[in-house]
Amino acid sequence: MVVQSDSHKHVCFAKKRFAVLCRGFVVALGAIGLTACMSQINAPPSSWYAQMGALENKGDTLYICHGFGCEYRTPVTFSQQDKRRLHQILQRGSGSPEAERAALSDAVQWQERRVGPVVGSSNDIGGLDMVHSKVRGQMDCLDEATNTTSLLTYLSSQGWLKYHRVTRPASRGFFLDLKYPHASAVVVDTTTGTPWVVDSWRLSNGEPPDILPLSKWMGMTSADLE
Repeated sequence: MVVQSDSHKHVCFAKKRFAVLCRGFVVALGAIGLTACMSQINAPPSSWYAQMGALENKGDTLYICHGFGCEYRTPVTFSQQDKRRLHQILQRGSGSPEAERAALSDAVQWQERRVGPVVGSSNDIGGLDMVHSKVRGQMDCLDEATNTTSLLTYLSSQGWLKYHRVTRPASRGFFLDLKYPHASAVVVDTTTGTPWVVDSWRLSNGEPPDILPLSKWMGMTSADLE
């Protein structure tokens, strides 16, 4: 039997105490992050564009960010045919908030395919891919959050959102909580007040975005969705 000395016991106790404190610190950071995030999404989307140096929609024209951090901004104007197609997609979601979120997923996929040939983003690679920073047509989470917010704002301006309102994108990750900083577009279910992320960053161009409650998304990493 091994008998620990008093000094060894003190060291072990100190290590355990430090570990508990660290876990508590990370939990506290998460709570602070969620509170800050809720504060962010209560701000209008325009505050995000000002922060990012991005351009808000003008009529039927959306300014698509790419190159990481909205390095480049390419205008894409929706035609009457584009508008009819988007309206058809959203009409499929008119039955319930859940159906509307499914329609939003389809609309995001449609937009990515629509703007791809114009922006050069048809082969945009999903997820963390720092090799393509400043490469035209490649998008990081800031580009994706901005572009999805632009689409959602456009849909709202057309009166096609029945169950959701668009907010400023949300951010998560502090490094200290073992998560990379990340951002996503957000809508709020007006029937429940629950915010949902519409996160088009993880997968490649034209693939379905991750749509899940903000509170769940805040505690996850992209690996949790694999």
